Amino acid sequence: MNPAETFQTVLLLLMIAVVLDTVARRLHLPSASVLVLAGIVLALVPGLPEVEFDPDFVMVLFLPPLLLSAAYFTVWPDFRANLRIILQLAIGAVVVTTLAVGIVTHVFFPALPWAACFALGAIVSPPDAVAARAVMEHLNVPPRIAVLLEGESLINDASGLVLFRFAVAAALTGAFSAWGAAGSFVYVSAMGIGIGLALGWICAFVAGRLTDARLAVVWTFLSAWAAYLVAERLHVSGVLSTVACGLVLGRLQHQALSAASRVQALAVWSVATFVMEALVFVLVGLELRGVLHRFGSDWGTVRALMPAAAAIFAVLVLARFAWIFPTAYIPRALIPSLRARDPYPPFAVPLVMSWAGMRGVVSLAAALSLPEHFPGRDIILFVTFCVVAATIVALGLTLGPVAKTLAGKEFLLRGEETLSEEVARAEIARAQFDAIRSHSLDAEGRHAHPRLVEQYGHRLAVTEDHALTKGAHKEQRLEHYRAVLIAVEAGRKKLLELFNSGRIHDSVMHKLEAELDQEELFAIRVVEAI
Repeated sequence: MNPAETFQTVLLLLMIAVVLDTVARRLHLPSASVLVLAGIVLALVPGLPEVEFDPDFVMVLFLPPLLLSAAYFTVWPDFRANLRIILQLAIGAVVVTTLAVGIVTHVFFPALPWAACFALGAIVSPPDAVAARAVMEHLNVPPRIAVLLEGESLINDASGLVLFRFAVAAALTGAFSAWGAAGSFVYVSAMGIGIGLALGWICAFVAGRLTDARLAVVWTFLSAWAAYLVAERLHVSGVLSTVACGLVLGRLQHQALSAASRVQALAVWSVATFVMEALVFVLVGLELRGVLHRFGSDWGTVRALMPAAAAIFAVLVLARFAWIFPTAYIPRALIPSLRARDPYPPFAVPLVMSWAGMRGVVSLAAALSLPEHFPGRDIILFVTFCVVAATIVALGLTLGPVAKTLAGKEFLLRGEETLSEEVARAEIARAQFDAIRSHSLDAEGRHAHPRLVEQYGHRLAVTEDHALTKGAHKEQRLEHYRAVLIAVEAGRKKLLELFNSGRIHDSVMHKLEAELDQEELFAIRVVEAI
């Protein structure tokens, strides 16, 4: 397939992804699961062009921006407050799963070296950040669960890949040192985080000096690849470097980026992540053709391997349960101070977190990166594909019903009290009113901007009233913003009338349309939140 045909195939896959994502949303299904299923179906259709991807290229092209995007929108105080549990999942669950899968793999394939069995365990042990976010996006779960699962998936790729590298080295050389592996893990993790933090500060500083919003958005993409590639060139964790860089950029965005840069970055990144995630999941399904090709389309061999793949999938799921449930309750039972600060979670919480163990393209790329002469390479690749597809499809499709068990149940971390939205709005309105009133007063005590003082004074009175009554004016506020939407629609209609009649220039049209768009989006967000 020449480059032009490859590009046309990618465009076709993207068109299919748009249609399937729309269907999935209408049916309230995870789009990731639907896209993987579609890729599997396409892989089995004879005559369609074969799509192959280089695992290293996919990792470099897709992983850094998707990781940075997830980290960028991570709430740092919540991430830091839950770091203990996140590390339990990102390191402990990965190690336990690697051991369990390695043992079961050796039971089914006793001829495989132990190191090769544990290499498979390391490949499939870390849940995927892209898959987790794609599946959790449309589920109504407590925010803390989302923080834990997304935080885990941001870090565990690093621990899984480190274990994978040592298992591969042990399988090829026959040498392994537990202390060496532990020391190397600490080194590559610490150095990766350090590089990411430093690059995050540098990238934020540069972004703040870019006056053109388009350049600032492009710079954020370059920041993702810079953090990943610099760390990888230094042979440390590119995953943790990118995550650290994304956390810093997300933390500093309010000071570093202008309002125009933030608005444009949000729009561009949302489209870019959709395109990348859609292609990733379709490519995961399409890889079935390559897997079958390695077995010479021998369905007898495939059927013979299915029991092992099913058993490894079951052990992988059960290992996560076996780790999460004890760690959710035993530390709290043994440490009263921890229990007072972070009480026992409802049973549904560890259930949902155990069920949300979707694997993704990182596992598949790691399996494809194995050397051709690696012992049991084809078996490992087949099992990896089955596990990735099964977790995204089976767990992804059933996670919604499982998550419904959390309805009405809170899972919060007790800590410092924060202001409610109503009180925060009142505080902001007070600061705005004081600033306008001070700026408006002249030397003789008269107001140079009486209408602005009146406007901000009214806003202050309304927000303070809402803060005191705690939502008693919800219906009144809802009707207010519905009226705003009616006014915006009327203004848009008039604007189009002026534009179509040639009475205003294109530049005026775009400027006024952007203002109406912002006003409409804000009103819609308020109405939907109410």
